[in-house]
Amino acid sequence: MKKYLITGCSGFVGKHFIDYLERNKIPADILGIDINCPINNKSRYKIIKYEFRKVNLLNKEEVRKIIQKFCPDYLLHLASYSSVAFSWDNPILSFQNNTNIFLNLVDVMRELKINCRILSVGSSEEYGDIPSHKMPITEDAPLCPISVYAVARVAQENLSRVFVNGF
Repeated sequence: MKKYLITGCSGFVGKHFIDYLERNKIPADILGIDINCPINNKSRYKIIKYEFRKVNLLNKEEVRKIIQKFCPDYLLHLASYSSVAFSWDNPILSFQNNTNIFLNLVDVMRELKINCRILSVGSSEEYGDIPSHKMPITEDAPLCPISVYAVARVAQENLSRVFVNGF
């Protein structure tokens, strides 16, 4: 059975991914981590094994303990302060959180030499304001972030590339 570590599992995407695995009868051992407790009830799952831990991903030692013990095959990194408005009101906190939680995760994976596929989720915000005649956005569109949140997402994407190519 494959092991999935899902950060930000209490959010919209995490819940839908877990439900997808269950609905499609894909056996999985899932450890969901978040700073907020999830609303989904783990007793409703029959196919997957689901556990939750409340974790602050800025605490690298806590992240290390969890990853070392769980040893995931896959990491779905969905955690972030995803509100553009929040990033305008709290630019330093937003940027530091959204980049440093990712760095903690990938650096611990590197240090522990865990063979794990990592999905680092981005945002259309990375592309800025796109005129309607250039829709739909494609991945080869130039990046033009116009908020702190978007800049942090671009930084995370670039960090992903650095870790893939460098390590």
